Amino acid sequence: MRRDVRILLVGDEGVGKSTIVTSLIKEAYVAQVQHIVPEVTIPPEVTPENVTTYIVDSGAGPQDRPHLEAEIRKAHVICVVYSIDNPNSFDRIPTFWLPLFRQLGVNVPVILVGNKIDLRGGEVTNEALEEEIVPIMNDFKEVETCVECSARDYLNISAVFFFAQKAVLHPTAPLYDSRDHVLKVECKNALRRIFKLCDANKDGILDAGELNEFQRKCFDAPLQSKELEGIKDLVRQHDERGVRDDGLTESGFLYLHTAFIQRGRQETTWTVLRKFGYAEDMRLTESFLLPKFDIPQDCSVELSPKGYQFFTDIFETFDRDQDGALSLTELEELFSTSPGNPWATQRFPDTTLSDDSGAVTLQGWLAQWSMTTLLEPKTTLAYLAYLGYSNDSPTSALQVTRARKVDRRKGKVTRNVFLCYVCGAAGSGKTSLLRAFAGKPFSADFEPTSKMVSVVNAVDIDGSEKYLVLQEFGSKYEPETLRNPKKTDLADVIVYVHDSSDTNSFSYISNLRQQYSLDHIPTLFVATKSDLDLALQRHEVQPDVYCRRLNLQVPVSVSTKMGNTADVFSTICRIAMNPHTAIPGGADRALTATARFRKYVTLTAVLGGFTAGLLMIYRTLVRPGGPGLPSWTPSWAFWLLGVKR
Repeated sequence: MRRDVRILLVGDEGVGKSTIVTSLIKEAYVAQVQHIVPEVTIPPEVTPENVTTYIVDSGAGPQDRPHLEAEIRKAHVICVVYSIDNPNSFDRIPTFWLPLFRQLGVNVPVILVGNKIDLRGGEVTNEALEEEIVPIMNDFKEVETCVECSARDYLNISAVFFFAQKAVLHPTAPLYDSRDHVLKVECKNALRRIFKLCDANKDGILDAGELNEFQRKCFDAPLQSKELEGIKDLVRQHDERGVRDDGLTESGFLYLHTAFIQRGRQETTWTVLRKFGYAEDMRLTESFLLPKFDIPQDCSVELSPKGYQFFTDIFETFDRDQDGALSLTELEELFSTSPGNPWATQRFPDTTLSDDSGAVTLQGWLAQWSMTTLLEPKTTLAYLAYLGYSNDSPTSALQVTRARKVDRRKGKVTRNVFLCYVCGAAGSGKTSLLRAFAGKPFSADFEPTSKMVSVVNAVDIDGSEKYLVLQEFGSKYEPETLRNPKKTDLADVIVYVHDSSDTNSFSYISNLRQQYSLDHIPTLFVATKSDLDLALQRHEVQPDVYCRRLNLQVPVSVSTKMGNTADVFSTICRIAMNPHTAIPGGADRALTATARFRKYVTLTAVLGGFTAGLLMIYRTLVRPGGPGLPSWTPSWAFWLLGVKR
């Protein structure tokens, strides 16, 4: 919601524009006023909406035209003033003033202000007023309402500016079609989404508890029992489908907001919409979907305990048949308050654990969100908002991990979600390895990987559950990824896969390692298709010798076809948790910064002690007047002490 409102008063000469402004400021009638009153600024603390308000007067003479047009373009709302005793000033509203605004390309709310009602006894004639105003409002949708007032009697003057403020801060146009007297489609869709989010048990009814929670969230106050009954009675009178089982249905919820708007209480509907993140275009704001969330370099993002609890709760809510898995129908209903399934282009649910029917299990659901949070934290943030995370800021559902370099230096990894790059020649079995990890059946059909593929699963390490994400790039994206240090630094482990039955398979990964600088990444070699005859690799050394030269364990042999993965995924996780054990080059390369520092300190201490000893010798033996060094002293001692033999 904007924090300032600029109100412009226009109208024919003599209708009382300047007098209205002066009466507001002085709270009394002033007979003699300036032709154009200088701009007035009202501070936020004295306005009901707590916004800074600027009130601008204008003239209607030819000499005033440049100033008038400039102010029209700057205005947030325009009050067109006419005089009750001058019918011509009213007639010029639809023939001159409103067309002028459109001609200047200005589309802001317009309030019609009928001044000098004191000339007819100070009475507001609603029926006559409606008869005159409705045709104008039908032709000019920008007209919000009409207010009659008297500057002389200080009658309804505050109301003029109240309605002007409200037209800017709580506009009717985005909410309501005044011609057809119905909610606009975009507004109706937004309110339907809000209803679904507030319907905690998803039974299609807002019961007393859910309505109370809705009231607390939007208005910071509980809903009194009399108020609740009054709301239900109002809805029952106009919509027989609006109340069911003593609760408010979606139809009743929509009618309630229609009634608010028709009674001039659109600020109530706007309060609800804004509390749920909507802007005037009936779209969720970027700040609501993507609140500020900084991720330092070399750190990763994981779900916090609050995040895991939220996704667990929403899984259980939409698991209608309570079979421990979400079917496609249940997933569609779950994502009905969002733009849709966020993984629609990622072969989901093949990317995580699912049951035999393809329904996603709870473990697979949490694993999928763990992967999404690691790879695309902005997607998780947005979907927390879409799905109704409301306990705290959406950022409380995420947590930033300690930097990888710090983990490696301290020799202790604090993260729970690890990223592993899987590289190898086409046909080496990378995709089959990923499918086996996600619990999918083996497929003998070969299909080249054309785009990046990611899968995730939980791995139990000594009773502690870790999530492991395996990524395969395909020939198109592999070079782009491996040559980019920012991307390779994200990997916790790199797995080189070769087909043990293909004589040329190992050469590919050997060339890959020579081409890119990847030796800082913990590494594991995997030999696939162990169910086939072992082939001699056309390489200068065989894979086991190659690995030993790098002080790495020999390739782990697996056969995804036979279901023999040799616990390779636990091995990958353990390497991620103890990265110094699998750095190519051996112990010297794997030495952590802490260990190197300790060696440095130890060496410094030894040299320091040695130097101190020499200094003592110098002071006792070589100082002037001393006995001198003995004859058996080696020549290097004379050199170190800087003395002659």
